[in-house]
Amino acid sequence: MNKLIERLPEKWRGWLPLLLMLIFPVLGALYKLVNRPKAQVYYLGTSFDQATPFIKYFALPYGIWIFFIYVCIVYFFFKDRKSYYRSLLLYTVSALSCYVIYLMFQTTVPRPTVTGNDPFSLIVKYIYNRDLPFNCFPSIHCFSSYMVMRLIWTSPARNRVNTLLISSMSLIIIASTLLIKQHVIVDAFAGIALVEFYILVLFRLPSLYRSRSSKGQVHQRGINA
Repeated sequence: MNKLIERLPEKWRGWLPLLLMLIFPVLGALYKLVNRPKAQVYYLGTSFDQATPFIKYFALPYGIWIFFIYVCIVYFFFKDRKSYYRSLLLYTVSALSCYVIYLMFQTTVPRPTVTGNDPFSLIVKYIYNRDLPFNCFPSIHCFSSYMVMRLIWTSPARNRVNTLLISSMSLIIIASTLLIKQHVIVDAFAGIALVEFYILVLFRLPSLYRSRSSKGQVHQRGINA
C-alpha cells in the first residue's frame, strides 16, 4: 500500500484523506437494514409535538441535509484538517450508536396525509416514500447538523460568515425534522446529547488526561532535580 501511495503524484497524495468519506455509503447501507418495525414500536411525542404545525416548505432544507453535511465536512478538510477527522469520527460512532438503539428501541412518528401536488408537497411525498417512519430516536438529521455546527464553533477556521451560515442552516434542518413530522422534540435532543457525549468521551477527557499527565511529569522532574 505504501509503495502504491508513493507512486502517486505528490499533488494527489494530499487528497487521499477524502477517501475516508466512503464511510458514508457504508453507513447508509446499514441504515436501511434497521429501518423497519419491530414487535414493539414506541411513540415519544409530547404536547409540544402535537402543537407543532406541519409546514411543507421545510421539506426543502430537510431534503438537502446530507449534501449540507458533505459540504461542511469537505470544507473542514480544506480549512481545518483536525475538525475534518473529528467530524468523520463523530458521525461514524454516533450513527452506529443510533443503529444499535433502533435495533433495541424502535420508535415511529405518525405522518399527516399530504394531498397537494405543488413542488413542496411532492418533496414531502418523496421523503415519506423513500424513508419509512422508523429510526426516529435519536435523530440522525439532528445529531449530524448539530455536529457540524458544534465543530465550527471551536474551529480555528471559524469566522463570522462561516459560523453564521453553518449554524443557521443546521438549526433550520433541525427545525425541519419537527415541522415536516419526521421526528419529535425528544429525538432532536437525543441527537444533540449523543454528540456532546462523544465529544466528552473522545476529545475532552483524553485531552484532560494528557494535560494532567504532562503537569505531573513536569512536577516529578522538578522534584527529582
